[in-house]
Amino acid sequence: MGLIKNEHGVFHVRRKVPKALEGATARVMGAAKERVSWLKKSLATKDAKQAKVLAAPVMMKFNRVLAQAAALLVEHPVRTGLTEAEVRSMADYHFAAVLAEDDRQRRAGLQPFTPEDQETLERFGMDARSEHDLAIMEIADNAEGALAATELEYIKEEVEELLDIFQLRLDERSDDYRKLSLAVLREHVRAYRALRGRSRGEPVETPSLPPTASRTPSGGLLSAAYEGWKKAKNAAGRTADEFERAVALFIQLHGDLPVATITRAHVRQFVEAMQEVPRRRSGNLLKAPLPQIALYGRNHPEVPKITAATINKNLSGVQAIAVWAWEKGGFIHDDVRWADPFAKMRLDEEDSEREPFTSADLSMIFGSPVFLKGDRPQGGRDEAAFWLPLLALFTGARLAELGQLSVDDVTALEGASPLIKFRRDSKRGKSLKSDNAARAIPIHPELQRMGFLGYVESIRRTQGDDAWLFIGTSPEAPRGSAAYSKWFGRYLRDTCNVTDTNKVFHSFRHSFKDALRAAEVPEDLGDALTGHSNQSVGRSYGAKGADAMVRRFTLPRMVAAIERVTYSGLDLTALKWIESQHKTDAE
Repeated sequence: MGLIKNEHGVFHVRRKVPKALEGATARVMGAAKERVSWLKKSLATKDAKQAKVLAAPVMMKFNRVLAQAAALLVEHPVRTGLTEAEVRSMADYHFAAVLAEDDRQRRAGLQPFTPEDQETLERFGMDARSEHDLAIMEIADNAEGALAATELEYIKEEVEELLDIFQLRLDERSDDYRKLSLAVLREHVRAYRALRGRSRGEPVETPSLPPTASRTPSGGLLSAAYEGWKKAKNAAGRTADEFERAVALFIQLHGDLPVATITRAHVRQFVEAMQEVPRRRSGNLLKAPLPQIALYGRNHPEVPKITAATINKNLSGVQAIAVWAWEKGGFIHDDVRWADPFAKMRLDEEDSEREPFTSADLSMIFGSPVFLKGDRPQGGRDEAAFWLPLLALFTGARLAELGQLSVDDVTALEGASPLIKFRRDSKRGKSLKSDNAARAIPIHPELQRMGFLGYVESIRRTQGDDAWLFIGTSPEAPRGSAAYSKWFGRYLRDTCNVTDTNKVFHSFRHSFKDALRAAEVPEDLGDALTGHSNQSVGRSYGAKGADAMVRRFTLPRMVAAIERVTYSGLDLTALKWIESQHKTDAE
């Protein structure tokens, strides 16, 4: 299985990369080197039996990397040059897409700016009517500054997105990559100058999006849109499975429609059919299509039906594919007037039964043996027992997001505030609940005081820059975050005496949201920090992900918001992480 020991007796897995795939493998992995000859991974154990168990999924991952590398060579060979027409088409597409997104948000309605932005307005001498206008002014200023300094890194995310849309792979080291970046940056500046004029009441027309790929006369089908989304996002795991199931149900009811022809009537009928689906099914109903299942449900009104939350999850899955097909996939013709037929079709859900922790709850949790005596119960997965609750308290992140963090997700550059970046990485099994969940969160001063950065550095020093922060909850660990969640629930009841079953690990997230509101953090920034959707222009086309979030809100503003998060009555001064000072169950 390619198992080897290093000089310290720690087991590693390695796999030789075929010579023809060395360059493509480097690109798949995002390696700094031009070629990768060996795939290597530390198993962080000296136990041979445990190493054999851990090696199997690593080798499977290596196989996937090599398969992706082979696919790159077949489907999208890396180019070193572009034609002038290609550069112009992508730059024009970016300009039109920015204006089209602005159109969409103005049609949806703009939120007036909050009093917290008055200081920013006065500082820049801005005359903005809404948060949307303010965001446009800020982005325009930043973009102009980047263009003046020829700071092409500023536009890199947008360039990569355009290359994906146009199904091209371009060598980042080539002269034409720089030429494309400069052209897109110029159009970015031109677009936001136009939007600045639109905010002042000037009539600014939105051009049609240039074509990106061949399409059917009626536009692309829903099934093809799903496959396109899956390939573009390199999607795998739970989200891809849920979206596939939702699309399949929609097609069972309506057939495989072109995305452009889906109407609100189709969506309403889909919702109504889902409302008749029994909560429990057996026999022939297990594999029956949606129309047959709905008919059974209508004929048996006494049978409990699936919840509104489940219906909304399926609705959101089909909606996500349809919106991607419109915005990014090129499945809807430019001359077709299309509006999202799924918008505002969600059912009202019962309020979540999950409750935030009270001050007394938090005092009992953080006054327990894990935090004050260094206990490390086996189910708590070593240092995850200590750090995951604290991270959840001061970031509001979901357990699955925290459990898959690696060393390189924590940035602590000299002279800058340290951040945690939440991002997808399909090669390593990292997934996020939604695009909005890709974000950056400044590390709270309390976490820094307790030694979190020291903990990260200890992992970096012993295991490397790409090591998991919590191997026991990582995507490589059997049942990972799910097993930790069950342990934490038992720990709450048995050790911390928090007996309310509506209080679970996710309650930290509710507590964090309450703390943001109590600190009067603006709603758009609060939504961004917690990974919720928001109509702000800064979270639209070309502005997704951790780096774009920092550009939109600025690091000082984000840090100030996090520093205002406090929990009245909670004293954590006794908490301090010290390397190698903890006790396991066995001790």
